[in-house]
Amino acid sequence: MANPIVQEIIEKQVLTVAKAVEDKIDEQIAALDRLDDDDLEALRERRLAQMKRMAEKRSRWISLGHGDYSEIPAEKDFFSIVKASDRVVCHFYRENWPCKVMDKHMSILAKQHIETRFVKIQAEKSPFLAEKLKIVVLPTLALIKNAKVEDYVVGFDELGGTDEFSTEDLEERLAKSQVIFFEGESSVNSRAGAQTRRSVRQSSNADSSDSE
Repeated sequence: MANPIVQEIIEKQVLTVAKAVEDKIDEQIAALDRLDDDDLEALRERRLAQMKRMAEKRSRWISLGHGDYSEIPAEKDFFSIVKASDRVVCHFYRENWPCKVMDKHMSILAKQHIETRFVKIQAEKSPFLAEKLKIVVLPTLALIKNAKVEDYVVGFDELGGTDEFSTEDLEERLAKSQVIFFEGESSVNSRAGAQTRRSVRQSSNADSSDSE
C-alpha cells in the first residue's frame, strides 16, 4: 500500500499540472474571443500568404527533383545538384545487400521529406568524390547543407549496428543533423507505416541473395 503522505504529494502535483493546463487553455480561448473581424481577416491573410509561400517552395523543390530518390549519373553532376538544393542526402553505394537496404529507406524518406533532395552515386565510379570526401565504408550517407558536407552516416553503426533498423531510425538520425525538417514524431505516413515498422529484410527477402 502506498505511503499516504507520498500519495497526497503526488495528487497535489497532478492537480497543479492540470490547473496550469486549464489556465493555458482559458487564456487561448479568451484571446480568440477578443479578436474582432479585422483581426480575423489579418490572420486569414497571413495564413494564405504562408500557404502561398509553401506552395511556391514545393513547386521549386519538385522542379529540382525533390520527392524522388534518383541516381547521379556522373561525378560532375554532383556539384550542380548540391548547389541547387539547400539540403541534400547523398548515398555513396555499391551493388551489395547493405546498400540495397539503405536504398529502400531512402526511397521512402525522399517522398516524405520533399524539403530535402535524396540522391545516390556509385562510389567505385566516383573516385575523385570518394577520395575528397573520404568515403571508405559503404553505404555512407553524406549529409549536405548549403553545398557543404556537414555530417556522415557511415554504415549501420549509428542505426543499431544491424540491417534490421527501421525507416524511423534513419529519419531520426538525419533530423539530428538538421538535414530534414522534423517535429519530434516520425513523418512516415500511415500508408507506409506497415512497411516501415518492420525491417527491410523482412519485407524484401527476395533481394537477400545479394552479396557484398
